[in-house]
Amino acid sequence: MKKSVAILFAFIISQFQAQQGPYYQQAAKYKMNIDVNAEKFTYTGNQTLEYTNNSPDELKVVYFHLYWNAFKPNSMMDQRVANQGKNGDSRLQKDGISRLASIPKDQEGAQNIHWIKQNGKDLKFEIQETIMKVYLAEPIKPNSTTTFTMDWDAVIPQQIRRSGRNNKEGVDMTMTQWYPKIAEYDYDGWATFDYVGREFHAPFADFDVTIKINKDYVIGAGGILENPAEVKGYDPNAKIKAAKNKTIWRWTAKNILDFAWSADKDYIVKSFDVPQGPKVFFVYQNNDKTKVWEQAQPYVTKYFQLMNSHFGKYVYPTYAFIQGGDGGMEYGMCTMILGEAKDIQGLMGLMAHEGAHSWYQQMLATNEPMRPWMDEGFTSYAETFVMSQLFPEDLPNPFAKSVDGYRNFIKKAIEEPAVWFGDHHDNGTAYSYASYVKGELYLVQLGYIMGEQNLAETLKQYYDQWAMKHPSDRDFLHIAQKVSGMDLKWFQNYWINTTKTIDYGIKDVKYDAKSTTITLVNKGQIPMPIDFSVMTKDKKIITYQIPMNMTHTWKEKDAYGEFKTMPYWPWTQKEYTVIVPYTKAQLAVLGIDFSQRIADVNLEDNFVEVK
Repeated sequence: MKKSVAILFAFIISQFQAQQGPYYQQAAKYKMNIDVNAEKFTYTGNQTLEYTNNSPDELKVVYFHLYWNAFKPNSMMDQRVANQGKNGDSRLQKDGISRLASIPKDQEGAQNIHWIKQNGKDLKFEIQETIMKVYLAEPIKPNSTTTFTMDWDAVIPQQIRRSGRNNKEGVDMTMTQWYPKIAEYDYDGWATFDYVGREFHAPFADFDVTIKINKDYVIGAGGILENPAEVKGYDPNAKIKAAKNKTIWRWTAKNILDFAWSADKDYIVKSFDVPQGPKVFFVYQNNDKTKVWEQAQPYVTKYFQLMNSHFGKYVYPTYAFIQGGDGGMEYGMCTMILGEAKDIQGLMGLMAHEGAHSWYQQMLATNEPMRPWMDEGFTSYAETFVMSQLFPEDLPNPFAKSVDGYRNFIKKAIEEPAVWFGDHHDNGTAYSYASYVKGELYLVQLGYIMGEQNLAETLKQYYDQWAMKHPSDRDFLHIAQKVSGMDLKWFQNYWINTTKTIDYGIKDVKYDAKSTTITLVNKGQIPMPIDFSVMTKDKKIITYQIPMNMTHTWKEKDAYGEFKTMPYWPWTQKEYTVIVPYTKAQLAVLGIDFSQRIADVNLEDNFVEVK
């Protein structure tokens, strides 16, 4: 090799290594003082933010999110809802017309930044609706910390989506995504997603928040209340300290993505300890509509125990279920949910989903706006798994209803790829299925492909390696491939990046004197390994694993029964023949995937009843 070529090659390699680099994540520490005017639904705020740049890059600008600026007529959120009409989020529109368009002027959301300083120096900034771009007085060098101070006032918006005043159940204030929040910076750059209604992303941060509010209010929040003996609701022997008719509440939290709280005069607070943690708080209005909450404690206790056992230990000391918002939305150490529920199973379904976000949104903090299927989908998987333990049903597998839902949705022909950014889906229903259902079935299909034991080990190692970090789909796939020994890139590409579907069938069955020959056919666009089973007249089930060659390694065991491994089925080959040593007189049923985990879009030709 010529010397000049060798030098060039070495330079390219060094650049590649530098671009990949070691993993890093930014860090933040907020100290806030908030004074709430409850009568006018406004507040004033100031904060000190210590921001540490652990990246290898010198930062000359920073960005903050100002989410509440979206809640007004003609905002980007309003325009997005108007453009989508009835295809959008039903909570943001009524009869296809944006609810934001009719927000009264005095109830428009606003975060008015008075000034921001860096290490005492005034900074220039510009507001781009829900994004604030800040030009630094001095660059933040790698591995260094800078201090921002900021003063602002805010108008709590009419409750439209998640945040706001006077939600439909009469909760006075749902304070979520309510403060100027610094954006995440990582290998992909600044996560400066305009807020038009969906997901959030942020660096891990510590919070020290002091809230001054009318003494009649009770606050629920995600964090630790530092002065329970001085405020209403938490300590029966509390001696409320009030200055000019206001009480001061102090909350702290460490290593969470955001700090959320809610306030109402009619809240009650109940708490209990889950063995091995956490301490759980219920903060809600005690009335006829919320009476189901009285039944929830044993279910929530079992819920956290199951989650801790199967998906990794919940690391925070507390968790709060708070009545507020417009449905269910997860935040650091808490969730906001509507209080009304018809029965305990309905309430627990909501609590199980929002609580599971503590694993797949908080502790494993993937970039939700970019990869909503990793958060919503993995959370839905955990929800379904735990609910099947709390409320057992007679199903072939816990996820059978999710597979059926996906199968029925496909018939609508409106599917959009799961790889799309959350806010950029054109159809609200398509977003839900791409993110929640296909994300959940991503794991279900992996369990089918590589065996449930391997999937459980993958989820465990994913938690062990990536808890309290910002993993991506590449990180998860790396672990899945290492645990299983399989190549799984093909599956992720098909399932997440396309709208292609799985469709296998039994094309032909021929019965002979000593055996039966079955011809299978692949009519879909996604190739898969196939578990083909026969059930004999005496109810014995024999399963044949037909590997698909792209995995290059076959699953060795599966929780859904033992199997015999057959020669592989090349993904380019449309048909495959199976010969089983049973006669027609011996057979009762032939079928593809008796466990019903495979997301085959057409089951009509998957089973044959032998008569």
